[in-house]
Amino acid sequence: MIVNERQTEEGLLVAVCDSDVLGETFETDAVSLTVNEEFYGGDEVEESAVIDSLARADIANIVGTRAVELAIEEGFIDEANVLEVGETRHAQLLRMY
Repeated sequence: MIVNERQTEEGLLVAVCDSDVLGETFETDAVSLTVNEEFYGGDEVEESAVIDSLARADIANIVGTRAVELAIEEGFIDEANVLEVGETRHAQLLRMY
């Protein structure tokens, strides 16, 4: 998986995607999602590093079947809040303090 972390005014923004979806565009009738290098590009990491990043994230965007599954397994995302976009899955995390 690929992780990109950046500090924003709202806190730590983490973008996570499966390696095989980077550069791809997924569409449904209502949604188009492009997994572009500028936003999602970063370091290829092991699942444990993804979990660490998501644990520290204030905001996260997660794309890809395995990345979203991992976020669900680890309790960061509720399955009911996952979008099916074309042939992939997408979820967002926002922590409110």
